[in-house]
Amino acid sequence: MVSPVTVVKSEGPKLVPFFKATCVYFVLWLPSSSPSWVSALIKCLPIFCLWLFLLAHGLGFLLAHPSATRIFVGLVFSAVGDAFLIWQDQGYFVHGLLMFAVTHMLYASAFGMRPLALRTGLVMAVLSGLYYALLYPGLSGAFTYLVGVYVAIITFMVWRAVAGLQLVGAAWRWTELAAGSGAVLFMVSDMTIGIDKFCFPVPYSRALIMSTYYAAQMLIALSAVESREPVEDYRLSKAN
Repeated sequence: MVSPVTVVKSEGPKLVPFFKATCVYFVLWLPSSSPSWVSALIKCLPIFCLWLFLLAHGLGFLLAHPSATRIFVGLVFSAVGDAFLIWQDQGYFVHGLLMFAVTHMLYASAFGMRPLALRTGLVMAVLSGLYYALLYPGLSGAFTYLVGVYVAIITFMVWRAVAGLQLVGAAWRWTELAAGSGAVLFMVSDMTIGIDKFCFPVPYSRALIMSTYYAAQMLIALSAVESREPVEDYRLSKAN
């Protein structure tokens, strides 16, 4: 098992562009009331940096590890979704919702179905049902079922991320901790969006949404580094 200190030393420098791009977003803090391609670029830039972070491990690594590839493709859909949400008030909210639904399905596929952890899934299903019940009075038209489907998809993704999480024992791996933490933060970000849009204004909602979102994406990207497929297979293929 790779120690967290080793991870920071080896992966930290590759994440520097991501941290810089995130700082640029929060420093510039372009008004959401005036959407433009510049604001879309600034918002998507940290996600672009996470593309580069995964590509820095080599195209061969991505090709040899399907779970890492799915996370990379999920990041691509995330960037498209981010761009759509820049123009959400102009009618592109549903487009962004669909892009992120695809992202969550790709992430869930990357996290896999083992272990199943049915009890965890049941608890999450109940909590997501309560959340949807909170949103329901503010939903109308297509949003009534679109939001419901989206809540189900992101709940499934979080369930698969936390199902393999073991904090103690020999089976503990930092990748599962990164995936689980990232998935939970993603859900916090999206829940804040839902409450702010369909229930009531959330104080400092944009700062809360974007900080948890960027942290979530970074952690999920980081979880792909020690892939769920045996790394020995990749090392042997690389040696050959």
